[in-house]
Amino acid sequence: MVRDTLGDLAVFVAVADERSFTRAAARLSTSQSAVSNAMRRLEEQLGLRLLARTTRSVSPTEAGETLLATLRPALGDIRGSLEALATFRGTAAGLVRITTSRHAAETLLWPAIDAVLSRYPEIEVELSIDGALTNIVADRFDAGVRLGESVEKDMVAVRIGPDLRLAVVGSPAYFAQHPQPQTPRNLTAHRCVNLRMATRGNLYAWEFERDGQVLNVRVGGPVVVNDSAMAVNAALCGHGLACVLEDQTLLAHVAAGRLVRVLEEWCPPFAGHHLYYPDRRNHSPAFRVVLNELRTRAKR
Repeated sequence: MVRDTLGDLAVFVAVADERSFTRAAARLSTSQSAVSNAMRRLEEQLGLRLLARTTRSVSPTEAGETLLATLRPALGDIRGSLEALATFRGTAAGLVRITTSRHAAETLLWPAIDAVLSRYPEIEVELSIDGALTNIVADRFDAGVRLGESVEKDMVAVRIGPDLRLAVVGSPAYFAQHPQPQTPRNLTAHRCVNLRMATRGNLYAWEFERDGQVLNVRVGGPVVVNDSAMAVNAALCGHGLACVLEDQTLLAHVAAGRLVRVLEEWCPPFAGHHLYYPDRRNHSPAFRVVLNELRTRAKR
């Protein structure tokens, strides 16, 4: 009975994650009828409805959400313990899933992961490029990356990159027709490339600070994007000013004269990228290898 219940609980988590009996069956490499039977047994045993079913969707009930809050971290600990057995084979192995922004993936994560994969052929890494603040526990990620030190409850934050700065840039062709802004308030008279935030769907208010004075400026212009690389492309083409993270690619454009940087004195450094993950002991050896590589690189 206990063995059957544990198996049915794992099926329940799969259905809740996938919001579909069909996708859960594919994930578990079993039949849809087996998934349906497991859910029927579990709900009958508990005397509770755990899933709300319609013709188009499946979602956890309030009782189901309460059970998931306990099951997901518990199953994560079990998975970590099983993967930890790889140490008895003398090597780290297993899958590491990380959700991250494109900037962090390209500048910090990929160089570290490239080195890890070269040394540990049995480690697999999945990177999910997403600007939104993903619930890493609910979506079964080992870790996420975000700017600054603000993390959710029961999460550990590890700094993996240096301080960052914002940069406001425009093309020489643009500034041939428009005067350079002297203060952030001048931006309201300029054509700007707006960035739509993945977290809320709102347009990003450009953030500035100088001598303790903080200014957030809402800008307007002909282009809206949700990717900073596209914002840079729009600025290179002369369609307006862009406000993006300073990195080597951007600095190369400035050094080559393809972009002109303005308002630099209004863009102080701020805390860079942090890796965050659940505060629990049983992390897999593969995750610890990736974490140690990122920590080592951050100290260089």
